[in-house]
Amino acid sequence: MKLIITDIEDFEFQIEGEHKVINPQGNIKYCIGCFGCWAKTPGECVIHDGYQRTSLDMGLCDEMIIISECYYGTVSPFIKNVQDRAISYVQGDFILRNGEMHHKHRYDNKFQLSAYFYGEDITEEEKQTARDIIAGNAENFDAKLKEVLFFKSAEELRGLRL
Repeated sequence: MKLIITDIEDFEFQIEGEHKVINPQGNIKYCIGCFGCWAKTPGECVIHDGYQRTSLDMGLCDEMIIISECYYGTVSPFIKNVQDRAISYVQGDFILRNGEMHHKHRYDNKFQLSAYFYGEDITEEEKQTARDIIAGNAENFDAKLKEVLFFKSAEELRGLRL
């Protein structure tokens, strides 16, 4: 399954195969750092606002695609909020992987990660920061980084086949 996380409200892309889209539908609440998703309801956020199952969706995907406006070299506030709310994709304890400390995985899936950023005046420095951040996300998720691409507008993205 493809999991598409986007800050575009009226998302209308051509998507091949089974997929789920997470976009701004209703009010997403902020992660409060209670770690209830690790202890009380493992894998599911304790805040029930329609976004509580994001880490479960991540555990079912074989490809995750982030589509975001570029904010100073990183994802938009909505995308960051979704990522924060999906912290239970990993567990609270740690392991060494490739000589680095990482959270243990809750799920057995391995997925590919792509990110498509849009914005009129994205600088080369912001592009490199975005590439580095998405590569870090892939490392933390133990995912394979597929691609990080940049577009001048959200409209340019509409031609992509996902």
